[in-house]
Amino acid sequence: MIERYRQGDVWVFAEEDNGRLFDAPIELMGKGRELADELGVSLGAVLLGGRGTEELVNRLGAYGADKVYLVEDAKLRHYQTAPYRKVMADLCNRFKPQIVLFGATSKGRDLAPSVASALGCGLAADCTDLRIGDYQPKRSSKVYNKVLFQIRPMLGGNVIATVVNYKSWPQMATVREGVMVMPAPNAHNKPELIRYDAGLEGLVPPLRIVESRGQKKTPDLQGARVVVAGGAGVGTRENFKLIWELANCIGGAVGCSRAAVDLGFIDKDYLIGQTGTPIRPALYIACGISGADQHRAGMEESARVVAINIDPQAPIFSFADYGIVGDLTEVIPRMIKAIRAGARVESLGKRLK
Repeated sequence: MIERYRQGDVWVFAEEDNGRLFDAPIELMGKGRELADELGVSLGAVLLGGRGTEELVNRLGAYGADKVYLVEDAKLRHYQTAPYRKVMADLCNRFKPQIVLFGATSKGRDLAPSVASALGCGLAADCTDLRIGDYQPKRSSKVYNKVLFQIRPMLGGNVIATVVNYKSWPQMATVREGVMVMPAPNAHNKPELIRYDAGLEGLVPPLRIVESRGQKKTPDLQGARVVVAGGAGVGTRENFKLIWELANCIGGAVGCSRAAVDLGFIDKDYLIGQTGTPIRPALYIACGISGADQHRAGMEESARVVAINIDPQAPIFSFADYGIVGDLTEVIPRMIKAIRAGARVESLGKRLK
């Protein structure tokens, strides 16, 4: 027996600050678009803030939103849990989405569990991948159709777990920053604007914001236990999506070589090497990186190095623990398939030869 409980839309919490849209929701728009298309529903973005956030509506549409739920109120100008929780919970109760996604930012990590508690639903935190699938519980004849598989690392990254909230609605997750591919904007996509009253009359926030300061957010490469990096050998910006996907499925961060930045494949914030960020991850996977001295200086203290390169004479093979000679556009999809089937990364070298 197949059961389907809810047909609602996929939502992304569109985190903003003083009229500036954060990167985390833009990354989630790409994944949200994939999930919504697979489910055959619309993709919605929830935009909360003070006055002046309406100008972000078209930008969210450009990144894939079919609908933008706009709530403007003076009490939403600066983030505080209580008013944001009330508005998000009210929106979910009114419009009944089936999936709600938050970036695992400081704000998202605070808001998502608070909203989940208010709604009485589950929450999977710090996910690195999201997929749609059918789920049959053990010792049950029921198959729950098209539920969200929330994939996240556990036990210090040694285990990749799949969380399924097949009876918990909406299905809610926070997603790590930097693990989803940033979608390309399409300025021709105009979303439907849905204004909603905040209903915050009488609610007194517990804090008075005296001053707000911010700074640019950069990828946390130094704190990552696993890093997947791409170089000139990736070939194109389009192919670089494979780097994101591999990092995504093993809970890793994305990095790059100087050549990848110079060729426009990725932003310089992700650069590893003498002129970039020095790293010491437990596992470093170098894809299409030759292994020049300036790059090696930034990652040579990695505990374990896996190199993928089409050139068997590439310098990186001289200090890699595992080497795979081959076209990364063929190798990486096979790695992803094997990892998702339960293989350990360290066991893939022989299998892929």
